[in-house]
Amino acid sequence: MSSEFLWYIPNQIEPGHRGDSAGTDHRSLEALTSHATALEQHGWKGALIGTSWGRPDTFTVATALAARTKTFEPLIAIRPGYWRPAHFASSAATLDELTGGRIRINIVSGQDNLAAYGDSEGDQAHRYGRTKEFMRLVRRLWTEENVSFAGTHFSVEGSTVLPRLTPRGDRLHPKLYFGGASEAAERVAATEADVQLFWGEPLDGVAGRIARLKALSRDLDRDLAPLQFGLRITTLVRDTTEEAWADAEAKVDEMAKKQGTVDEHRRAPAAGQQRLLDLHARGEVLDDNLYTAPGRYGGGGAGTTWLVGSAADVASSLRKYRDLGVTHFVLSDTPYLPEIRRQGDQLLPLLRDDAADADSRLRHPEAVA
Repeated sequence: MSSEFLWYIPNQIEPGHRGDSAGTDHRSLEALTSHATALEQHGWKGALIGTSWGRPDTFTVATALAARTKTFEPLIAIRPGYWRPAHFASSAATLDELTGGRIRINIVSGQDNLAAYGDSEGDQAHRYGRTKEFMRLVRRLWTEENVSFAGTHFSVEGSTVLPRLTPRGDRLHPKLYFGGASEAAERVAATEADVQLFWGEPLDGVAGRIARLKALSRDLDRDLAPLQFGLRITTLVRDTTEEAWADAEAKVDEMAKKQGTVDEHRRAPAAGQQRLLDLHARGEVLDDNLYTAPGRYGGGGAGTTWLVGSAADVASSLRKYRDLGVTHFVLSDTPYLPEIRRQGDQLLPLLRDDAADADSRLRHPEAVA
């Protein structure tokens, strides 16, 4: 399968997310559209748009940006509980039809301010049991008619979502992306997700998780197409290796000065976030250029570890993840808009499948002799 490259568009109330430019119009439709159109112009497939209570509504932002663009594909983060399955399936089907099949969905089960929007959930088993039902039911509503289902958490009777999704080649419905590193999360991914997203772990960690998820898919009798894998990570790219590391260290120094501000991912670390925070004990730089220091000074989520270097350095590292089986990449760095252009023009050309194949032939001519 060919690789796909997405970016990240922050839909935040407060400006300056992870060092972004702090303009007062950062969440205006014009500002957000400038990100989406720059992604189209500089070779990106689309962008992840995150979710949590207290942000602008993610689905609304994605709809507005899809209406302003032609090829941009929003990866829309949503939460079971905030959405009911049939309501969500109908909304997503409508937007998918209006955009000609451009939407993707990221299912989020991590902690949130549930009581603020009238939701509640129990322990981890309850949370992921609900997520599993949600994903299975949404997929059925997209691909079947007159669906009846009575589960522990959700139920429908005689439900047919309209409009019906239009099959587009092998694509029967929007891809369902999912994250999570706990045993409960991995069991959901192995049976229900289309794409498992990893945060920026070292290569050995990602290799181990891919092997474990493939084994779980077999053990749990997965009845879907094979699970695909993605990487969500910060990529700090500069013209030279030396410039990149100087800028990375300067950013971390600035983060250290502001360490009193606690990143939202650190308040109650989930299993995946804790894995990232623990990496610094193994070393400040892992593999060739995976920088773990940001995690010590407030970096959370995709900002916990960074791939640092020239475009060639970072492309080389990302190819190693691809060699493990990762085919979906969600990259970002701040300031977001200039980096869309820089990395689109400098990094993406080195990551195209034909460029990687050409590079491999140059390095290993005996393989094609």
